[in-house]
Amino acid sequence: MRIAAVDLGASSGRVITATVGPGRLSLAESARFANTPVRVQGTLHWNILELYGGILDGLRKAGPVASVGIDAWAVDYGLLDTDGRLLGNPVHYRDARTDGVMEAQPKEELYAATGIALQPFNTVFQLLAARGTAQLAAAHRLLLIPDLITYWLTGAQGAELTNASTTGLLAAGGTGWARPLLDRLGLPAGLLPPLWRPGDAAGTLLRSVADGAGLPEETLVTVVASHDTASAVAGVPAEGERFAYISCGTWSLVGVELDRPVVSDASREAGFTNEIGVDGTVRFLRNVMGLWLLQECLRHWASTGVDVTLDALLAGAAAAPAGRSVVDATDPAFLAPGDMPARIAAACAATGQPVPPGPVAMTRCILDSLALAYRRSVEDAQRLSGRAVDVVHLVGGGVQNELLCQLTADACGLPVLAGPVEAGALGNVLVQARALGLVDPTLAGMRRLLRETQPVRRYEPRQTG
Repeated sequence: MRIAAVDLGASSGRVITATVGPGRLSLAESARFANTPVRVQGTLHWNILELYGGILDGLRKAGPVASVGIDAWAVDYGLLDTDGRLLGNPVHYRDARTDGVMEAQPKEELYAATGIALQPFNTVFQLLAARGTAQLAAAHRLLLIPDLITYWLTGAQGAELTNASTTGLLAAGGTGWARPLLDRLGLPAGLLPPLWRPGDAAGTLLRSVADGAGLPEETLVTVVASHDTASAVAGVPAEGERFAYISCGTWSLVGVELDRPVVSDASREAGFTNEIGVDGTVRFLRNVMGLWLLQECLRHWASTGVDVTLDALLAGAAAAPAGRSVVDATDPAFLAPGDMPARIAAACAATGQPVPPGPVAMTRCILDSLALAYRRSVEDAQRLSGRAVDVVHLVGGGVQNELLCQLTADACGLPVLAGPVEAGALGNVLVQARALGLVDPTLAGMRRLLRETQPVRRYEPRQTG
């Protein structure tokens, strides 16, 4: 049976078709389209209508499918009026409107209520930044990005649990919206829709959508783990529970999978978050800046006429001295777009380290810094949760960076199993396939199918020093 996964990332969106059956799981990319933010009057927005057009075009190219599921990045949202119309393009989480908002809030109370690490871009802080605006005053409903797309496809409004858990508005453990906290902060709880769980049926395509996408009107839209990291963790081909994961792309999310949240002062101070995963699991993880550091360097070098390619940089970095300069890859100073090489250079200089003298040295600095951040996060996750791990699963686009995979194994002192690259799309597809009765319904069974069908490369830690 054929299924479509719509996978929206920070720099591009894709429609991926999967063929699923007993012992079979294969993917093919039907369409890819750019996701380019737009700055208007000083505010950075997502171009959501262009994204939606890309989705419809991709579904048209995919052809008839039994089900469609949407996953995307977390925290950002669209506001609807009482007629269900969108009140302006959603604001990008890297926009500066939340600067200083988080610092004025009761951090201990927020973490105890929600279990979510305090990050300046959390939905709760975006809403606090929007208080007093005409747009928020006119809003009737808040929909997170994948839920907004689902609404446009089906007319149904809801908030999928795994993504809702990233907002700082959901009670720890996913038991419901944290209404006492919302009242305490003066935020309108009525904006928040009913909660959906992965596997719920959102509905079938609206007639106008079906006509526009060239699909049958009875095509089902299935609610998946709509936070892309939740889908990626569901797409980790792990066996047993003694594993850590790194979902490595623009962001790197590093953690372990638990049965219940860890809401302690130590986990709060260490920057760990408790996000909901498939089947009520908890993704106990830390955010690391990820390949954003290198992506922004490449963008800056290209804009200034520096002629470099990623392949050449990685080849040079592999031969460069290790550990000459490293930065903290969780530092919020690296969050915003801009001159990333200058910020990394400034961080090195401020800590008395050599400033990387060129793109190759800068690339090595970034990869060494990421590997060390991964090691700290894996060690801290074990210490704070009590969950020991024997292996690290690295999934997502970072799988294709062989140097980063090896440096991660070296830093962690553990085997790294790299793959699949398309873990997010696979997790999306598996939840749909389970809802259709096509696969073993247990999370362990879905992961077994991944091990049987998806390539994984093993990196052993090398002796260093």
